[in-house]
Amino acid sequence: MNILHTSLPDVVVIEPDVYQDGRGFFLETYHRNKYIEAGIPLTFVQDNYSRSVQGILRGLHTQVQHPQGKLIRVSQGEVFDVAVDIRRGSPTFAQWVGVTLTGENFKQIYIPPGFAHGFCVMSEIADVEYKCTDFYNPTDELAIHWRDSDISITWPLSEPILSKKDQVALCLNEQMERLPIVQGTCA
Repeated sequence: MNILHTSLPDVVVIEPDVYQDGRGFFLETYHRNKYIEAGIPLTFVQDNYSRSVQGILRGLHTQVQHPQGKLIRVSQGEVFDVAVDIRRGSPTFAQWVGVTLTGENFKQIYIPPGFAHGFCVMSEIADVEYKCTDFYNPTDELAIHWRDSDISITWPLSEPILSKKDQVALCLNEQMERLPIVQGTCA
């Protein structure tokens, strides 16, 4: 397993060992001890699975009182996956990192608690699976506008298909009082 550090603290890209031959492939999508050794010591309590069509953009989402760390992978298709540091007081506040995840490159991204997450679908269809470190709580969710000019994400599409929630999401600076305050490292 190879760990690639990003420009954001504790956000890492994971390249798992993949064993391929004429029959297909095999990989471990999660091995607790290996992830602990890689600096991801959190316990995952919920697995999520979504299927989206090309042009869908989901995000940017986070939970405030019950923040979720997320280990994300794509089992089919291609997405551009984004993490945004939304921790007030962080030296990387409002900075983002993006990575292309595909069913063929097997990469994963770990996004720690205190970061917002979003992705857009670049292939005809994409299946996204992710593990979470806390349970989903709809009353605790915070949505940040995908085109927030203070974040300035370079999305690979200009006219995404959005949910109603994402269409009316506020910008980061309009939600400052709800954002978490940085307290050391996230992992």
